[in-house]
Amino acid sequence: MLLLSISCTENVDKNQQVRVVDKKEVKQNLVEVNRELIKKEMEDIDNYLDGHKLNMIRTGSGLRYFIEKQGDTTPIKTGDIVTLDYEMHFLNSDEAVASSKENGLKTFLVGHGGVEIGMEEAVLHLHKGDEAEIIIPSYLAYGLIGDGNSIPPLTTLVYKVKIVENQSNK
Repeated sequence: MLLLSISCTENVDKNQQVRVVDKKEVKQNLVEVNRELIKKEMEDIDNYLDGHKLNMIRTGSGLRYFIEKQGDTTPIKTGDIVTLDYEMHFLNSDEAVASSKENGLKTFLVGHGGVEIGMEEAVLHLHKGDEAEIIIPSYLAYGLIGDGNSIPPLTTLVYKVKIVENQSNK
């Protein structure tokens, strides 16, 4: 192993300079690239809303939602078990890529994972029986890598949901 290391070192041109990577500079560059990606995604969402003539509430995280039909007045809280009837498509397509018709209703414990972070946030703005449209930016869904299956990297998700059930888990 030592001989291999020495022989590789001897093959390096003596005039070549080794560039030392400044971790702080790399981090700053990555942060800037991420900011630009988010800015572009927000512009794409705004264009979608304009094109579909939608007026949605925007949360501090960038999640968008609109309650199309109100249900009862019992709010959903962290720790509740929520069941959704849903249809999901990508921002750049109106074709459904997943739905409860294909996959069954989606049930999850709010605040404990199992769904996109954006969906967990969205249901906290809804009540049992509500029907809503939700736009989840990629960074609140499957991010830079997608789901490794049907959702590509950096994909904004659009959900139409109905809260079928909301059970307190306390």
